[in-house]
Amino acid sequence: MNNNVLLIFSGGQDSTTCLFWAKQHFNKVSALGFDYGQRHKTELEAARHIAVQANVPFEILKLKLLPQLTANALTSASIEVEKEKPDERPPNTLVEGRNMLFLTYAAIYAKSKSVKNLVTGVGQADFSGYPDCRNDFIVSLNQTLNLSMDYDYKIHTPLMWKNKTEIWQLADELGVFELVQNETVTCYNGVKGKGCGNCPACYLRNRGLENYLKQKENE
Repeated sequence: MNNNVLLIFSGGQDSTTCLFWAKQHFNKVSALGFDYGQRHKTELEAARHIAVQANVPFEILKLKLLPQLTANALTSASIEVEKEKPDERPPNTLVEGRNMLFLTYAAIYAKSKSVKNLVTGVGQADFSGYPDCRNDFIVSLNQTLNLSMDYDYKIHTPLMWKNKTEIWQLADELGVFELVQNETVTCYNGVKGKGCGNCPACYLRNRGLENYLKQKENE
């Protein structure tokens, strides 16, 4: 495997932590974002800003077809973000097929640059009803990409088994705790930093932060 890597980068807590993880583990890091018709462009603005600070080349690809294929709260202004995950179905913030498409397009792009390593910030420890965040999916897609393009990709998921508390700890260990805390956009309503405080993404992020800060106090 060569020591170059392409990161799928959204400007959120998880992908930003992965960005700096990648900078520690690879010689050359580049990042790829997607404009897929999401309601809030603040995440792409955050991604651009963070990539500049990290001195990492960053490119955004347009994927405007997704809103025509699936209705969800992240791409439709007419659908309100649910405050709690329903028991009987995935949350309405699920963008069907998003991670599969992102990784597939990233793999095509990476091969054109002779890059075999891909990094994505998905994880199933704080599973929230998103089937495309599971390890089984990543392993399966990795094999499919290898077969479909006859290329030895390796998809790295450094957060796969970490909960939000442990992700905050990793950001701190990487020396980017304050950057992640203040500059990233995780909120489903597009609010930077602490977010709106009401959506499921903010709940997981802020609960993890509180737990990590308590953990540090007790050390």
